Amino acid sequence: MNALSSTFNVRDAPRAPPWKVLIVDDEPEVHAVTRLVLGSFRFADRPLQFLNATTAAQAETMLRENPDIAVMLLDVVMETDRAGLDLVRTVRERHGNHFVRIVLRTGQPGQAPEQHVIANYDINDYKEKTELTAQKLATTMFAALRSYRDMRTIEASRRGLERVIDASTYIFSHEHSQRFALAAMEQIADLIGGTRGVLLCRVPSADTAPQHLPVAAATGAYRGMAGHNADEKLPPKLSAALRHATANRQHIFDDDHFVLFVGDARAHENLVYLGESLSANELTHRLLEVFATNVSVAYENLHLNRDLLDSQLEMVHLLAGAAETRSWETANHVRRVGMITEMLGQFYGLDEKTTDPLRTASPLHDIGKIGIPDAILNKPGPHTPDETVVMRTHAELGARLLSVSQRPLLRLAAEIAMTHHENWDGSGYPRGLSGEAIPIGGRITMLADVFDALGSRRCYKEPWPVEDIRAFIVEQSGIKFEPRLVELLFENWDRIQTVRAQLPD
Repeated sequence: MNALSSTFNVRDAPRAPPWKVLIVDDEPEVHAVTRLVLGSFRFADRPLQFLNATTAAQAETMLRENPDIAVMLLDVVMETDRAGLDLVRTVRERHGNHFVRIVLRTGQPGQAPEQHVIANYDINDYKEKTELTAQKLATTMFAALRSYRDMRTIEASRRGLERVIDASTYIFSHEHSQRFALAAMEQIADLIGGTRGVLLCRVPSADTAPQHLPVAAATGAYRGMAGHNADEKLPPKLSAALRHATANRQHIFDDDHFVLFVGDARAHENLVYLGESLSANELTHRLLEVFATNVSVAYENLHLNRDLLDSQLEMVHLLAGAAETRSWETANHVRRVGMITEMLGQFYGLDEKTTDPLRTASPLHDIGKIGIPDAILNKPGPHTPDETVVMRTHAELGARLLSVSQRPLLRLAAEIAMTHHENWDGSGYPRGLSGEAIPIGGRITMLADVFDALGSRRCYKEPWPVEDIRAFIVEQSGIKFEPRLVELLFENWDRIQTVRAQLPD
């Protein structure tokens, strides 16, 4: 994927708050002089806001209530000879505040020798009150605030990257494109911390300028736009931003909105995210850029994984179809069994991590028929007792063929091959399992297979009428089939019947 450029165009940004400075001293004159000297002081175009405490206890309370205090000008001797030094230990060790810059000011340097204090206390500067001229106090404040700002920037970057990593991990865990996209939208909204909502627009083509940008999904105030064209519903300014991002394959950050262009190597599947941000800064923009890159990588991996699964599923169908072809049955039978098995699993309450593999593995239930002689497999009439014994070996034969693989999908297919002729009442084969001792994959596949086979033409029969299929399944509920599965089949009969219309013989 080509590197994406960015456009930063931040105008009329809200004015930053003042820097908080805490003056801790038991002499009122010190407070007054400090405020007088630094009254017009500014750093990074931000003034100072003074907080005042005359005791270490008051200062501790203010620090706890104002975690964003940038600088503390601290006297040593107040209610005790060591009150200031004890407060340093409290702030750093008990409260874990390592951001506030502490400038120790003392009028009695003998009480707190500079070398001892610097070596044993986590302070940032040491000044005797007699040497603190207006110029030196301003210089001290510049150095302290610059240090505080840089530390906060580093910390914000660290926390932001942690959030990007967490958000990226979260979206990587979603394997289906729709949920993947929604997960990405949720994380974008969380990263910026304040937004009216997020839009996901699919770009029809990266080769030509699209006429419209359809909204695939939306959150927040934009929720009602899903299914409509973003360029027709949004204000002209935002529509123009979308088109600019699409045409130039770049992110757009403005004072009141942003557009993230997220593309993968497949030109027909680009994504554009749009959000109106209530509070954004350059750090947020940079973090969103990193996140957008991760989304692009994840989206590409999603497609690669889908290709791999599709190839795997195609191979399963070809293999299963080969077995069915030997018995003069259509390959669409195994596809239908897979789809019906998945549907019944969903109705049963199984989660997606279970039903997805069932759909892929269940078509291999009769793979063991490859080892059955043609004369028995395709015999038009009833089997003799000896032929029945041979025919029934296809369950164990299929399980042996598939179980040599260490792939979870094929091991599931082996389990289904072994158990899809086990009856609910224990009268089935090859092991005579009953009830819930039969794995759920085998129970569901048996019902799906019988349901579809009864409605299909075979070498030994014509398709059964729907009424006869229903009657047989009712009759065998609790004998061949789990009663709960039969109930679910009848509750969703019309939906399951549509599978045959989609994949006819």
